[in-house]
Amino acid sequence: MEYEGILLGMGNPLLDISAVIDQDFLNKYDIKPNNAILAEGKHLPMYEEMTSKYSVEFIAGGATQNSIRVAQWMLQIPGATSYMGSIGKDKFGEEMKKNAKDAGVKVHYYEDESPTGTCAVCVLDGEGSLVANLSAANCYKVDHLKKPENWALVEKAKYFYIAGFFLTVSPESIQLVAEHAASNNKVFSMNLSAPFICEFFKDQQEKVLPYMDFVFGYETDARTFSRVHGWETDNVEEIALKISQWPKASGTHKRITVITQGADPVVVAEDGKVKLFPVIPLPKEKLVDTNGTGDAFVGGFLAQLVQERPIADCVKAGCYASNVIIQRPGCTYPEKPDF
Repeated sequence: MEYEGILLGMGNPLLDISAVIDQDFLNKYDIKPNNAILAEGKHLPMYEEMTSKYSVEFIAGGATQNSIRVAQWMLQIPGATSYMGSIGKDKFGEEMKKNAKDAGVKVHYYEDESPTGTCAVCVLDGEGSLVANLSAANCYKVDHLKKPENWALVEKAKYFYIAGFFLTVSPESIQLVAEHAASNNKVFSMNLSAPFICEFFKDQQEKVLPYMDFVFGYETDARTFSRVHGWETDNVEEIALKISQWPKASGTHKRITVITQGADPVVVAEDGKVKLFPVIPLPKEKLVDTNGTGDAFVGGFLAQLVQERPIADCVKAGCYASNVIIQRPGCTYPEKPDF
């Protein structure tokens, strides 16, 4: 099988500024634990404060880019994955390019005049809360996607993954890729990504949902999705099932919903049935940082999916990848997987 460029991701490339902070810092900037939000005016001073007050690590991040990097790492086949998004023409942007190259991902970044986007990862008791200042990432344009050298990546790929976060930036780009996937019998997948996406970008999300063959998400995203659609249930299994039964644009692939629940089993809904898959137990003292674990799960899952492995194997690989990443700061991994 030809694996070159088989998996394409599009999203917001962000440089993670990760630090273990304290409760006062969270209170000061009104940040809830284990959440993901876009930065507002009141948050902008926090990046400087984090860098000066705490010991910070700079790690190339962005949800989709994390998943693609992990998939690439799990596959160990050079150039199997590619990625598009927008960065700035600055040192953080250069850092991002170097990181992607080291990871073996083929990147076609759009380079914007504004600074490369950053994401503050505020870690307290091993739980990370994310505050994203998109900046250049917010400037991705569908014109970049339409350029022949970039559209070639779309033509080449058989699987697509886009985090819900990209709905805030370029719904037109998502729609183009989704329609291409549907008309060419390719596999298109997205992530619910965060409660704010399900709530405040509901229309954009609904417009592309019929094209999704796989819907990934975390339990809090799923519950928010249920609430905003008036489903009146908090039961993740029921919600996963209802999402899987949402009408589809193309009948080629059935929709499969995959919801993670931290230490609780992974919920998979397909064909009107729900299966639960236990995760790898992790003693509390080994937990370093939950940031990127959901992204890593998707990356591990996709690495098996593109090899046409059964769903149970995909879930197993997802659990393996997230178990590796949770024991390290940010979305980082050792040289080789042991899967």
